[in-house]
This record gives sequence, structure tokens and C-alpha cells, in this order.
Amino acid sequence: MLTFPNPVNDYAARSTAGLVVLLAVVAIVVNHPIAYALLAIGFALRVASGPTLSPFGQLSVRVIVPHLIKKTKLVPGPPKRFAQTIGLVVSGTALVLSLLGFGLGAQIATGVLIVAALLESVLGFCLGCTIFGYLQRWGIIPDSVCEACNNISSRSPVTSGEKVTG
Repeated sequence: MLTFPNPVNDYAARSTAGLVVLLAVVAIVVNHPIAYALLAIGFALRVASGPTLSPFGQLSVRVIVPHLIKKTKLVPGPPKRFAQTIGLVVSGTALVLSLLGFGLGAQIATGVLIVAALLESVLGFCLGCTIFGYLQRWGIIPDSVCEACNNISSRSPVTSGEKVTG
């Protein structure tokens, strides 16, 4: 239950990012600690278990992708988990700022989160995954964490009808 899937369906990750954008916009408009807490809890659940415990993850994996998108594109899981961890740090920062009475700071932090989630959702560009790649190239993250990240030729092609978690 507390494992992150590897590989991940990129379309599920993108769908989840789109849902994060919606909640983050609501959080900025409402500007209340509960809204920021919901964002942070969602990221914490996804870091801990991928889509297993996350309502947004479940909605993406069980409804949006199979019924609306109907596509599969497998990508390595560790960079996606790293990206979720960055989202947890940013949303956690927004929550703390909000609790301390720095609503504008919480809104700015959440705005950064919106930009990153929009890049993922709309363009398929995962900022956290890109950072993960640089950290791996610089030797900060060992190659053993994600062998597939370095060896694209080892990935097997996936058909659009194949069932994938993520």
C-alpha cells in the first residue's frame, strides 16, 4: 500500500496535475489554511503511495484516463515521486505560511505550484522530473534509484489498451 508505482501512466499523472491546478486555484481564492492543508495532504498521500490513497490519483486512474483519455504512455516512477515530493514541500510551505498569517506568501507559493502543475497537465513537461534528471546526472541521486531514467532503450513499448497503474 505504501509503494509508488513504477512505471507510471503519464496520462494519469497529467490528469492528477490538472486536478491539483483546480484545487490550488480554489486555495488561492479562498486563502484559508484548510484549503492549503487539502493540497498538502493530497501530495503527502501521493508521495506515500502514488494513486492508491490519493482521491485525485484514484479519480485519474479509475475514471479520467480509462473513460476519457483512453491512452497509455509509461514513464519511470521515481522522477514522478520526486516531483510529488517537491509539490509536498511547496504546498506544506503554503500551509505553514497560511497558519502563520502570511496569506499572500501562501498564495505566492501556491502560484508556483500552479505553474508547475500546469506545465505537467497541459504540456506534459514535468518540472520535478527534469530536476530529478539533473540531480541524477550530477551524481546527487544515484543511478540505481532509476535505471530506466538512464536507459531509454530498455523500455518496452506499450499498447494503448494495456492496463497500467499510476
